[in-house]
Amino acid sequence: MTGNDILGELWEVIGNRVQNPREGSYINSLLRDPKGIDRVLEKVGEEATEYILAVKNGRQREIVMEAADLQFHLLVSLKAAGIEFSSVLDELESRRR
Repeated sequence: MTGNDILGELWEVIGNRVQNPREGSYINSLLRDPKGIDRVLEKVGEEATEYILAVKNGRQREIVMEAADLQFHLLVSLKAAGIEFSSVLDELESRRR
């Protein structure tokens, strides 16, 4: 499975949790937190900080894990903000030279 496949599948799961909330779903707990989008953004900030520290300290395995956590929470924050992942991909494509 390619990176695009994984990210696309993850985006679909996030959207599915929005449309069909499941008890015990981590995604739902983030999106339905009383803090609203602030809770999701706190997680983005937390994961970004953990990623930065892992890179700074040269911890290869942690870099990979924190990068995955950061990308996951970024996708959840996009959904919470009402932004389609395809819009981000389109923007990245428009920047190619």
